[in-house]
Amino acid sequence: MTGVPGLIIRQYGDPVLKEMTREVVDIDAAVVALAESMIETMYEAPGSGLAANQVGVQRRIFVYDIGEGPRTVINPRIVETDGEWVYDEGCLSIPGLSWEIVRPNAVHLVGLDLEGNELSIEATELEGRVFQHELDHLDGILLVERLTADQRKEALGILRRRTLDLPAGDPDGLSRIFTR
Repeated sequence: MTGVPGLIIRQYGDPVLKEMTREVVDIDAAVVALAESMIETMYEAPGSGLAANQVGVQRRIFVYDIGEGPRTVINPRIVETDGEWVYDEGCLSIPGLSWEIVRPNAVHLVGLDLEGNELSIEATELEGRVFQHELDHLDGILLVERLTADQRKEALGILRRRTLDLPAGDPDGLSRIFTR
């Protein structure tokens, strides 16, 4: 694949992940190259989906592969949802962590492919979950915002320790001060 070299997946705490992305106006060679690089980055991670803002590009594009080959969706929208499904969900921007999250089981997604053709996909379970997760990213919504209050409290504690690089046995970092 040829594309944009050296894409880096942005991690929790990076402000670009909280920003709403903008519509793609023209599907040109740069958009195709970006999609190719995103697919390569997604596979290297490894993951089943990747939104453009996770690699620092504020455009409404995501790529995914749930075992049927890579696909790209441009300017996606979910126009209908149904049911409920609980699934252990993780995120490439919050590596190594996952939580059970309730989302609709079935979704109807519309958007464009890389050739500009209209897409209309009715998806359930994992594919529907990937669509919802990636659209959340494109809307500046992170996985931790979908957690229950108790899950969120635990998650934010873990992420705070990661950010501060504090040992698990010293969540507030005070033991380093008192041992000097």
